[in-house]
Amino acid sequence: MAAANKNLHLTLEERKIILKGIESAASKTDIANTLGKDKSTIGKEIKKYRIKVYSCHLPLECANYKTCRHYRNCRPECIDFKQFRCNRRDRSPGACNGCPKIHTCRFDKFKYDPNQADFYYRKTLTESRLGINATREEIEQMAVILKPLLRKGQSPFHILEAHPEITVCEKTIYNYLEANVFGEFGLSNLDLRTQVKRRPTKKKKVCYKKRQDRKYLAGRSYKDYLDFCEESTRTCQMDTVYNDISCGPFMQTFKFMDSSFLFALLHGELNSQNMLSGVGKLESILGPQLFQKHCEVLLSDRGPEFTKAEEMETGTGGIKRCHIFYCDPMRADQKGSLENNHKLLRYILPKGTDLRALGLRTQEDLNKVLSHVNSTPREKLGGKSPIELLEFLHPELYTKFYEFGIRKIPKDEVTLKPFLLK
Repeated sequence: MAAANKNLHLTLEERKIILKGIESAASKTDIANTLGKDKSTIGKEIKKYRIKVYSCHLPLECANYKTCRHYRNCRPECIDFKQFRCNRRDRSPGACNGCPKIHTCRFDKFKYDPNQADFYYRKTLTESRLGINATREEIEQMAVILKPLLRKGQSPFHILEAHPEITVCEKTIYNYLEANVFGEFGLSNLDLRTQVKRRPTKKKKVCYKKRQDRKYLAGRSYKDYLDFCEESTRTCQMDTVYNDISCGPFMQTFKFMDSSFLFALLHGELNSQNMLSGVGKLESILGPQLFQKHCEVLLSDRGPEFTKAEEMETGTGGIKRCHIFYCDPMRADQKGSLENNHKLLRYILPKGTDLRALGLRTQEDLNKVLSHVNSTPREKLGGKSPIELLEFLHPELYTKFYEFGIRKIPKDEVTLKPFLLK
């Protein structure tokens, strides 16, 4: 297909082509080339809309279940546990349609249905444009101001000039009046001095849907990060790791780039206030001077938990303590170094497990995990571990983390298995 098709929305016919590609075990790249799309578009489409059609009856998806010596009583701490991986299901193309082993496989199975994918896509596309970009409380506050003044014969422009606390524009006020948004507060378009005097038509129930304020991204994009950074600038990458978004626990991770040292703080809830307090906690551990020296720049993704940019940048007394920048959407590779470190965490804290049941309950438990992860030798570090490199390059930083509870583990005693926390 023409390259001009690259930025267009997927159609039902194109989704049917994707299904044919999955059934024939074509790679995402091959499907993308057929449709004139980027392979990441195909990957996201399949992953987002595939449906689980079969759930594994084992407690965990263990690749050693056929030769299990423990009566298939799977637990994360089992020394023989090995996370099952299927290239066709988990990598490319990303679904089980057309797999010759689908009737004998005992693990989770996912299928892609183009009709259902198109239905949910259209539904999301419609719903994303519905609703009022305000909360009910904000609408009520505006109605309290507008109602008496409109009935005095003032125009929306007049009112907005006198009341800067109303943050929406004149056009929005007219749209809200026409849509009967203020109806339950006794205000309608009939209160406009030039409105035709007729009974307003019946309107659908108002849906309040506050849009996310993205002003915090201004001047903090990845391009701004590249323009800001120099060779002497020290960057600390920041992210979150968790298994169950409904109950946690949640780990706020930091990677010090020059030593590859991974630090993390444990939180009970995933919200912007806890992430802000996590940055403050890191500053209190290191002290203001060391924090400003080694965390001059924080690079994060655009998750809603990291929206308090100004507060993160400002320390006690209103003093600027760091600069925060955000990766582009769907570009985890822009902080790929931290993402790769998360793989080591996952050896001990595998996906799909109850982390609390596994033994991760306190910061001391997490410090134990970090001690073993940071004591693992890395080929890229010349056979040294991050904690050894940190001790050599920044002994004052090493001391702070040692006092916090992260220890150097002898190489022969390093454990990267879930039973570490037992």
